[in-house]
Amino acid sequence: NSLGPLTITQGFIGSVRGTELTSTLGREGSDYTGAILASALHATSLTIWKDVAGVMNADPRLFPDAVKFDVMSYREAIEMTYYGATVIHPKTIKPLENKQIPLEVNSFLRPDLIGTVISADAISIHHTPCYIVVKNQILLSISSKDFSFIAEPGLSAIFQAISEVGLRVRLMQNSAISFSVVLDNDTFKIPGLLQSLKEKFRVKFNENVELWTIRHYTQEVIQKTTEGRTILMEQRNRETAQFVMETK
Repeated sequence: NSLGPLTITQGFIGSVRGTELTSTLGREGSDYTGAILASALHATSLTIWKDVAGVMNADPRLFPDAVKFDVMSYREAIEMTYYGATVIHPKTIKPLENKQIPLEVNSFLRPDLIGTVISADAISIHHTPCYIVVKNQILLSISSKDFSFIAEPGLSAIFQAISEVGLRVRLMQNSAISFSVVLDNDTFKIPGLLQSLKEKFRVKFNENVELWTIRHYTQEVIQKTTEGRTILMEQRNRETAQFVMETK
C-alpha cells in the first residue's frame, strides 16, 4: 500500500474510564469512533459511508424530492443532528471541528457518486429549507396542583425526573402555570416518568405525535407543511421553526 500500513478496527465499542469494563458509544457510535480516531491521528479527512448519497435536506423516504448538499458547514451539520437528523451521529462533528478535519459522507451503494463534504469553509445553505421529522413522540403538559407559577424549583424537579429516566428533551415551552415538553415516547421509560411527575404536578399528555423541524423556513414552506394538520405546539426563531403535530 503506497499510503502506508492499513489498520482495521471496530467502532461503537469502548471502555469505561479507569476500569476494564466494556461499554458502547451509543446508537451509530461507529461514526463517533471514526471522528475520535481522526482527531487523535490528526487525519487530513474522515470519510463515512452511508446508504444515502450524502447529507440531504430531508429524509428521502419521506420526501421523494429531497436534494443532496455538495458542501455543508460544521455548524449546520451540528444543528441538523441536534434536531434529529440521523445520517450522522450527533457527537461526530465536534472532534472534527476542533481540528478542522473535513468530513466526507458518501454512499456505499453508489461509491461513484460525489457525496457531501462538511467543513469550516463551506458556503451557506440558507436558501434551502431543511426538514427533520421525528416520529413517535409524546407531548407532556405539566402544571402545579395549586395553580402556582412553574418557577425555577418546579422546573428543576421536572428536569431531574427526566434526567433520572434517561430521556432527552426535544422541545420545551414555558408559560405562567404550565410547562410543556416533547420527549421520545419510550414505552419503558415514560410510565416511570409519568408516575414520578404526578407526585408533584398535574400531567396531561398526547401520545404518538410528530415533531417537525424546518431549518431556513419561509412562510410558504410552513403553510405547505402544516396545511390540514393539527398543531399542538409551535416554536420559532430566526432560522428554525418547530411544530408538534398529531400523526396523520
